[in-house]
Amino acid sequence: MNVKATGWARTFPAGQGVRTGREWTRRQLSSLPWAAEAPETVDEIVLAVSELLTNAHLHAHSDAQLVLTWDNTCLHVSVHDEAAAMPAPREADAGAVSGRGVSIVRSLADSWHTHAQQHGKTVTACFKPYLQPQPGQ
Repeated sequence: MNVKATGWARTFPAGQGVRTGREWTRRQLSSLPWAAEAPETVDEIVLAVSELLTNAHLHAHSDAQLVLTWDNTCLHVSVHDEAAAMPAPREADAGAVSGRGVSIVRSLADSWHTHAQQHGKTVTACFKPYLQPQPGQ
């Protein structure tokens, strides 16, 4: 089996870069053939990137390395940071302004997982584009 993948990578500095990360991600995704037909999926990916970059900056206090990979089935969003602690979904207080990032990513992605590494961890989420059936199909 031959798998052709397309990908991009960029580092976003701690304390800044979340907005830039969202904009950069949207630009990269616009080059994919399904992006115009699946704007909801693009929006979900951009939101997940925002949450994962924010988590890396707030909780790991480190730069975040973002890798986007399209393998013709799934858009993989991977964010690496320098913290060893693994993220876990938690219940945020009703009035809290934070604490929902992992839950948001988990609810948007088709799947997600974490991978411990020698220096930190990587969180990866998979998004399968939702394409509306065309009339007559």
